[in-house]
Amino acid sequence: MSIFPSPSHLGRRWLLRLLPLLSFTLADRPAYRLFTAQGQAADYDQMLTQLAQADVVFFGEQHNDPMAHWLELQVAKDLQRLKGPGKLVLGMEMFERDVQPLVAQYAAGTLPDTAFERQSRPWPNYATDYRPLLQFARQEKIAVVATNAPRRYAQQVARGSLTALDALPANEKAYLAPLPLKVDFELPGYKKMAAMFGDATAHGGGGRTIIQAQALKDATMAYTIHRSLGAGQTLLHLNGSYHSDNHDGIVAYLRADSKKPLRVQTLSVVTQSQLQQLDQTNMNVADYLIVVPEDMTKTY
Repeated sequence: MSIFPSPSHLGRRWLLRLLPLLSFTLADRPAYRLFTAQGQAADYDQMLTQLAQADVVFFGEQHNDPMAHWLELQVAKDLQRLKGPGKLVLGMEMFERDVQPLVAQYAAGTLPDTAFERQSRPWPNYATDYRPLLQFARQEKIAVVATNAPRRYAQQVARGSLTALDALPANEKAYLAPLPLKVDFELPGYKKMAAMFGDATAHGGGGRTIIQAQALKDATMAYTIHRSLGAGQTLLHLNGSYHSDNHDGIVAYLRADSKKPLRVQTLSVVTQSQLQQLDQTNMNVADYLIVVPEDMTKTY
């Protein structure tokens, strides 16, 4: 004989007493909240409809945030469902342009996991944070594009300047945005980097070359995105939020590279001590803000 009351015994009075407890359990500790650029609470499904109408969607992540990686996978799945076969492309900062053949082979299912991970220079958190996305792409036959500049070239620029690339042979320059590269040091993201380095940027110091290296990555990703986008497709691009926040970085280079206006939507993951409203400092950073708790666990 059970010591717990049966559903018939519970009756309406028991249910009324339980409902507040259920509500408290489910809603008091949300894992994230979604806001528009202006700080209004946003609906996920409405956001998704808008994303599906865009040419390019930038998902600006915090690289060690598990909530961001889970949502990237959900957005990819939902966009694939809304767009249909052949209409979604996945672009990733996490892979460099010279490993594109390996990325394409893996997405097509012709390269084993072990060979791919050994040869493609994946990030240390690949297995937990990005492998599920590539497996989904392989399952759904979604094209995957490695968009980033090979890190060896960015390191050359950071140590010297963009002129360090002048001597590269043509086959290596093909991995980069067309040179010479124009850098707008007045972009908000680059000005923020300059503030971090202080006077180091004022007279062409080390901070200025690091911004040039950042610009090389941004321009190369924009160049690759533009040339990987087909008619009627949406390209979902995963990158660190600093590459697309404030609609600069990659977004600025993409718009400068395009002869016709592209429909661009940006998401950015930010952390806050409270999730009830969007902090003033996060207003207008992106079209949609994904706010996660400051004490969210990290993947590394």
